[in-house]
Amino acid sequence: MIEVENLSKLYGDTLAVDGLNFVVRAGMVTGFLGPNGSGKSTTMRMIAGLDRPSSGSIKVNGRDYRSSSSPMSELGVLLEARAVHTGRTARNHLLALAHTNGIARRRVDEVIELVGLHTVAGKRVGGFSLGMGQRLGVATALLGDPETVVLDEPVNGLDPEGVLWMRTMLVDLAEQGHTVFVSSHLMSEMAQTAARLVVIGRGRLIADTTVEEFVARASTNTVIVRTPEADRLHSLLAGPDVAVTAVQPDVLRVEGLASQDIGTIAWQAHVAIYELAAEQASLEQAFMALTGDAVEYRSSAPAVAA
Repeated sequence: MIEVENLSKLYGDTLAVDGLNFVVRAGMVTGFLGPNGSGKSTTMRMIAGLDRPSSGSIKVNGRDYRSSSSPMSELGVLLEARAVHTGRTARNHLLALAHTNGIARRRVDEVIELVGLHTVAGKRVGGFSLGMGQRLGVATALLGDPETVVLDEPVNGLDPEGVLWMRTMLVDLAEQGHTVFVSSHLMSEMAQTAARLVVIGRGRLIADTTVEEFVARASTNTVIVRTPEADRLHSLLAGPDVAVTAVQPDVLRVEGLASQDIGTIAWQAHVAIYELAAEQASLEQAFMALTGDAVEYRSSAPAVAA
């Protein structure tokens, strides 16, 4: 578990993190989202004990991580996968960490197998591709079989097979009872992997909720209806708080009524319904809608040639 309470971080006159409060619980994958410049990296560095908070506190598994006698079994961290001695082989890199942290040699072989680096474990890290470096970074984070795992952009550089492997591994870790906290800019991955989200912008908390609740906040009460009697249904549904728009000759978009209400009205009037589907925002759409005011860098629309 990670407990963040009134966390703030000042760099000179810049307030990078501003009074954050959230809890990351074991047994589920929690996604950590925010626009560039939102304070995600700073927050993760403070969780890892690499930066000291200006105020507030962080507890990892109920205690101050910096005072842990067995840090790699408490917290596994991937913040910068390329921060490795490029002259070492992958196996020797992991063996050195294992030796200095009292971790059994057999665990090195286990994590090499787990991340799929067994065929290149004897090669120097300097020759690794971006994806191979990411896998080594994950192996390093998991070396101590930690209770809590914090990964920053773990699918960066991975091919489709690697992305699927990462997704499956994160869910498996959570199901085994680990705390899993993952940042990513890939909304599609978060939608498929995370059960909860912590979303920040300009250093402040925007949301700490389930994926479903976060998406629902940005979704409108809109239903698409396909029927051979569109004109008749249009007149039956229209009202002071209901907007009905003809999208196609046999398709209506209805705002202000739930699917079950529309179905009931159609059934009572003996109107055939071929399709009845509630429109819901994607996680990406919800993220864009709810963090729009917290974007630090905004691109302009591309110019269109005449």
